[in-house]
Amino acid sequence: MTLKLRKLFKNFKSNESGAVTVDWVVLTAAIVGLGLVVMKTVGLGVETLGKKVQTDLTSRTSGYSQQVKK
Repeated sequence: MTLKLRKLFKNFKSNESGAVTVDWVVLTAAIVGLGLVVMKTVGLGVETLGKKVQTDLTSRTSGYSQQVKK
């Protein structure tokens, strides 16, 4: 019985078929997490810049005024 248990444990220990899946899951989670951090940081900057542009554009007059030289 003990010999069978050792053999089963050795087989389990040497089997790496699921290790690649675990690596991909961890890598994908890290990429998603990094993406969320980047989007949060960039999103706040874009929102602030958008408000500045909106303020600048609403304060300007539209149209073209031609000055006549005398």
